Amino acid sequence: AMEGVPDARIREGDCAVLKRDDVFKAVPVLRRRKIIFEKQWFYLDNAIGHIYGTTFEVTNGGNLQPKQEMEETTTETKEAGMDNRNIVDDGKSQKLTHDDIKALKDKGIKGQEIVQQLIENSTTFRDKTEFAQDKYIKKKKKKYEAVITIVKPSTRILSTMYYAREPGKISHLRYDTLAQMLTLGNIHAGSKVIVMETCAGLLLGAVMERMGGYGSIIQMYPGEGPVRAATSCFGFPKLFFDHLHEFPLSRVHSLLSGTFSTETLPSDPEDNILMEEESNGLTYEKQTSLQETEEEPTTQATIEINQTEKQETIDINIDDVEFKENKEKENKENVQEKQTKQWERRRKLIEAAALLREKNADG
Repeated sequence: AMEGVPDARIREGDCAVLKRDDVFKAVPVLRRRKIIFEKQWFYLDNAIGHIYGTTFEVTNGGNLQPKQEMEETTTETKEAGMDNRNIVDDGKSQKLTHDDIKALKDKGIKGQEIVQQLIENSTTFRDKTEFAQDKYIKKKKKKYEAVITIVKPSTRILSTMYYAREPGKISHLRYDTLAQMLTLGNIHAGSKVIVMETCAGLLLGAVMERMGGYGSIIQMYPGEGPVRAATSCFGFPKLFFDHLHEFPLSRVHSLLSGTFSTETLPSDPEDNILMEEESNGLTYEKQTSLQETEEEPTTQATIEINQTEKQETIDINIDDVEFKENKEKENKENVQEKQTKQWERRRKLIEAAALLREKNADG
């Protein structure tokens, strides 16, 4: 698929949303990973490669099988009673026992057929009113027909999900309010938007979705860094993140008063370790080079003196030297990696500051 064009197939590593009736749950698509959703457990392996929006049935062993579209089985010329007054719920109306049902399940009989059997074995079913019959069927279907739809995440779906599952995480932001905010903020492709939110990155994701990778976004954040748990659920292409910047609230004042500089980057605990490691690295190198020069003559001597021990001694020395060299290389790489990260942070901060200095955001 071209970059930026949404591929409608479920792929490993995606973030997908499971849907059952009105319940949603976001999950990463990984192989051999047990998922528990609505009292059902299953694996997503078989869903990979199918199109988003496919409805699956959970078969035994927790495997997903695409559900065949079946015409609704209706009980022939539905017999229904006039009222439910004489029906006593004494638990004796169902002739199928718990074990019978388990046996059916173990045989791999589909949920739909189990429901059909339950209806046929219910002594009170035909006396219930039509409404009560429908209710009964619905209830049994929910219990025995494990049907799950896998949908592609979107603002609508994720905001519905968050609001139902963990509203505290999104400051109890209702989805209709979110829609109003996007409309009143006139968020569209090519906008320049400043986002300040405490909604786990849901609002940020909604803005990114509307902008479709065009324009620029500066996220203001309090504390250590921006929170983007919900943003990562959208599964945006990498390209979208090239237009996303962040800027700490604590430094807005310095930016406005003209004293802002990246030299005074709030020191990461990591940066301090960085300085130590660099100095340690240097002393470490000096030490090893000294040791190596000392060791060489002794090695020669040992070999000449004792032929039998020859092999062992050389091996040990080679190992030592190799171990040290690897350690040094690792240290250097770590230091370099951390420096690269730091420069990257600095570069992004400068970019964000430049965008903010223009004081021309659209929203």
